[in-house]
Amino acid sequence: MATYPIEDSQRTAAKVAGFAYLISFALVVFAFYGIYARLNVPGNAAESARNIMAHERLFRFSIACDLLFCVGTVVVLTALYVILKPVNQGLTLVATFLRLVWALMYLLIPINFFGVLRLFSGASYLQAFEAERLQALLRLHQLAGFDAYYVGLLFWGLASTLCSYLWFKSNYVPRALAAFGIIASVWAVVCAFVFFIFPGFGGAVNLYSFDVPIGVFELALSFWLVFKGLRPFRTVVPAPTTG
Repeated sequence: MATYPIEDSQRTAAKVAGFAYLISFALVVFAFYGIYARLNVPGNAAESARNIMAHERLFRFSIACDLLFCVGTVVVLTALYVILKPVNQGLTLVATFLRLVWALMYLLIPINFFGVLRLFSGASYLQAFEAERLQALLRLHQLAGFDAYYVGLLFWGLASTLCSYLWFKSNYVPRALAAFGIIASVWAVVCAFVFFIFPGFGGAVNLYSFDVPIGVFELALSFWLVFKGLRPFRTVVPAPTTG
C-alpha cells in the first residue's frame, strides 16, 4: 500500500478544514434549530409570518449564519483540495467541484429567506395580494429552500464519498473513520436520489436519517483534524544506496 508524504501546507490545511467545518456547522445548527425552528410553526403560515416579522432582526441573523456556513464550506473545500491533491489530483478536483455545487445550492436557502422578508415588507406592489396569498407564498419560499437543501445533499454526498475514499487510500486518518465516511456518504446519495423519485420515501425513512450519518462523520473527521492532524500510519524506509 502506498504511503503519501505529508507537507507542512497539508498539515496547516487540515487544521483550517477542521476549524472551518466545526465553526460553520455550529452556526448553521444554531440558525436552524435555535432560530428558524422556533419562529416557524408547521402547518400555520399565518403564525409563522407573525413570528418572523415580530423577530425580523433575529430572522436576519439566521440568514447571516447561513451565509457564513456557505463561506465556511468554500474554505473547507479549498483546504481539502490542498490535503488530498497528492493522493489523486483528478478525484480531488471532482470532489472539490461537487462540494462547491453543494455550497451554491445551500446559498439558495438564505436567498429564499430574503424573499420571505420581502413578502411582508409592506411594499406598495404587494398590496395586490391578500394576506392569505402572501402566507401561501411564504410557505412556497420555505419549501423551495428545503428543495434546494435536498438537491444539494446529493452533491454533498458525492463529494464526501470521493473524499472519504481518498482519506481511506491515503492513511492520513484512521481507515475505520474513512470507511464509515464512505458508507455514510453513499447512504446520503442513495436517500437523496430515491427521495427525488419517490417523495413518500421521506415518510418511510425519516428525513433526519438522510444526513445525520454523513454529518456525524464530518464532525468526527473535523475533530480528528483539529486535535490529531494528519499522520502517516506507516513510514517509508528508504532503499539502501549502492556504490
